[in-house]
Amino acid sequence: MPELPDLHAFSQNLQRRLAGRQVQALVLNSRKSNVTAEELEKVLIGQRIKSVYREGKQLRLKFSGEVLLGLHLMLHGELHIVQHDESVKFSMLELNFDTKEKFVLSDFQRQARPILNPEPSEVPDALSDTLNFEYLKSLLSGKKAIIKNVLLDQDAIRGIGNAYADEILWHARISPYSVSTALPDAALRTLEKSIKKVLERAIQNILDEQPEIISGELRNFMDIHQSKKQESPTGHQIEMKKNGARKTYFTDEQILYHL
Repeated sequence: MPELPDLHAFSQNLQRRLAGRQVQALVLNSRKSNVTAEELEKVLIGQRIKSVYREGKQLRLKFSGEVLLGLHLMLHGELHIVQHDESVKFSMLELNFDTKEKFVLSDFQRQARPILNPEPSEVPDALSDTLNFEYLKSLLSGKKAIIKNVLLDQDAIRGIGNAYADEILWHARISPYSVSTALPDAALRTLEKSIKKVLERAIQNILDEQPEIISGELRNFMDIHQSKKQESPTGHQIEMKKNGARKTYFTDEQILYHL
């Protein structure tokens, strides 16, 4: 699943490539959308894209007329910019522009979601200024859930997924199995800085390696969340535990805080 750094990189490139494009026609083949094709056509045909940006784990396309289209890629959603006459397998949404190009959302699992005018969220984005020490202190106070699960909870912090939760916690030297309420203030301050640093560095790594990227995942620069990597950059053995389909990577450098 694309996570915050991937989507942030996508949004920057889509902004550059799509801003100003006018929608002339569209195709909607999604049962996950909150509107019908007819409803979407009514509000999007003739509108121009003003901006493309990221909110949590979703992309946002803002159109003239203050119409907002959210895109949640889920596990296997992909984005494409192709010519009008070019077909894309498993297409779920197509926006044909006044140029010869069209923007396509595809997903072979049919789970990706186009959402017209998504509801605003009061939950802070992982890169927002509101995700600070005070917020983390309040969020984790009294929570007996393990810290990794809290980082993954989109109703607590928006944007962090499984791979980057591992990277953030390793960078902060906090065990993913620590009890949230047991984290001391010093660890919370380190966690706050690690969230921003790891995610911002990842965005830059992705754009450096694939400057035009609008789909897919890049993980080869990660410090510990890699199946082929045996040691952390500091020389400690990387361990992996599996819970269902989710894998957690960590090392003995990370402190386990418990009650």
